[in-house]
Amino acid sequence: MTLKERITEDMKSAMRSGDKERLATVRMALAAIKQREVDERITLDDGQVLAVLEKMIKQRKEAITQFESGGRADLVAKESAEITVLQAYLPAQMSDSELDALIDQAIGQTGAASVKDMGKVMAAVKAQAQGRADMGAVSARVRAKLVQ
Repeated sequence: MTLKERITEDMKSAMRSGDKERLATVRMALAAIKQREVDERITLDDGQVLAVLEKMIKQRKEAITQFESGGRADLVAKESAEITVLQAYLPAQMSDSELDALIDQAIGQTGAASVKDMGKVMAAVKAQAQGRADMGAVSARVRAKLVQ
């Protein structure tokens, strides 16, 4: 079963169980996936669906920051609940030691010697860590290792 099919099945089960909050979030995810498919005239594979979900989670985290500074605890709770539902579709997150090993391996493969080679290293790491690590945090780790 593809990730998109799994999300569709979860939507159906949320409809049956009457879980309105979960249903709304799952429908929103399916709408974002469908929008990208229509815009690009393609059918998304699991990797591309993961990218859509990661983007949605990132948007919600940014919104939470804004709502917290605005004192809107109700909206913070809503966005946090949506993040929880969306994260259920992402693969298990990589541990710090796994991530460091992957970065070291990528640096070795690409022969990176300075921050100028960061793009090569990030491309190698992104291929294996997509959906399993926050790429912003990965970028900071790669930069720290290349500066040493």
